[in-house]
Amino acid sequence: AMHFSEAQVRVANHIRGKVIIGHALWQDLSVLGIAHPAIDTRDVALYQPFLNALRSPNQIIGLQTLMWHMMRRRIQDGPHNSFENATAALDLYRSHSRAWELAIVSKQWPCSLPPNNFSRCYS
Repeated sequence: AMHFSEAQVRVANHIRGKVIIGHALWQDLSVLGIAHPAIDTRDVALYQPFLNALRSPNQIIGLQTLMWHMMRRRIQDGPHNSFENATAALDLYRSHSRAWELAIVSKQWPCSLPPNNFSRCYS
């Protein structure tokens, strides 16, 4: 098996300079012990239009709930499936990518902040 430090370096090198998309990315970055530029993250758990649509502007919404309310699609009915979760997060992002990217280009960051104790995950 690969040592954790090697996996950590490989992941950091793989995502360097890339936009990463997911749900609650701070958790993954924290477990890996790596930081990534906030400007290069698209975290559907923090996207304010999704939170506003669910009338939860200050609360983190689970991926399963987001998928049901935003896309009327059920996920996570069986055992944990990382591929299904990644696909769901990507589908959510794609459903609003134009508005999301326009907001970023307009310097109007469309996301709330991750929990304070995870600020080290973003450079």
